[in-house]
Amino acid sequence: MGRIASQLSSQVVFTSDNPRSENPQTIIEEIERGVETQNIKKTIAILDREQAIKIAIKLANKGDIILIAGKGHETYQEIKGERSHFDDLEVVTHFLEVIEK
Repeated sequence: MGRIASQLSSQVVFTSDNPRSENPQTIIEEIERGVETQNIKKTIAILDREQAIKIAIKLANKGDIILIAGKGHETYQEIKGERSHFDDLEVVTHFLEVIEK
C-alpha cells in the first residue's frame, strides 16, 4: 500500500483507520516499510486521523486531488475496542468552512 501510494502520488499522508486492538503507530510503520527510498520525502505520517486530514488539505494546491481512503461509509473510529464518532466527510466539510472564512 505504501509503495503504490507513494509511487502514484506527489504527496502521501499516512494515518490511522480503525486500528482496533493493534497499535496504530505499528500499522503506519508497516505501511511505510513499503515506500521505496526515492519516495520517502513524499510521505508524512500523522497518527491522529483528523489532524492528518487537515494537513492533507493544507498541503494541497489548486487543482490537486485529495484521496481520503479507508473509512468509506463508516462514521466511527474504533480504537482498543471502543467506538467513537468520526466521519471523514464531517471533518473535511468543517475544515474547509473554517479556512474559507
